[in-house]
Amino acid sequence: MIGERIVQKVSSTRGFAKVAPHVIPALDRAVHRLTRGKVLLSAQMLPGVILTSTGARSGLARRTPLACMPEEEGRSWILIGSNFGREGHPAWTGNLIAHPDAEVSWKGADIPVRATLLTGEERAAVWKTALAFWPPYATYQARVEREIRLFRIVRATGGRPPE
Repeated sequence: MIGERIVQKVSSTRGFAKVAPHVIPALDRAVHRLTRGKVLLSAQMLPGVILTSTGARSGLARRTPLACMPEEEGRSWILIGSNFGREGHPAWTGNLIAHPDAEVSWKGADIPVRATLLTGEERAAVWKTALAFWPPYATYQARVEREIRLFRIVRATGGRPPE
C-alpha cells in the first residue's frame, strides 16, 4: 500500500496534472492496441476502460482511455471527469452529454453502453464512494471551480459481461 500512497501523492501534484494528460493516454492507447484490447497501462493502478464516444461537434468517433470505478462487474461503471484537476471539463464529458450512446473496451471486450450524467443526491453518494476509491479526486476538485462531472455508464440491454 506504500506504493499506492506514493502514486496518489504524485498524481495530486500540479506537475502531474500538466504532464499526465499528454503522456498517459498516449501510452494507454499504444499498449491497448499492441495487446489487442487486453491491457491498459494505467489500469495497473486503477481499473480502466477505453471509451469510444461520438464527438459533440464533429460527430466523429473519439477514443479516450479513462480510469473507471466498476460497479457491477462488466455491467456498469462510473467515469469521473476530473481532467487531472485542470480547468475545463474534459471533452469526453461533453461528448457523452450530447451523445450518451457509446462503447467501452473492458478486459478485451467491446461493450455498447449508455451514459447518464449524475446529479443531486445520486451524484453526492457516488462522489463519496469515488473519494474513498481514489483520494486524489478531492485534490482535483479543490483546484477547480467547476463541479467534476460523474457519469454512470451501463451496458446496453442484450449484452453480457465478458468471461
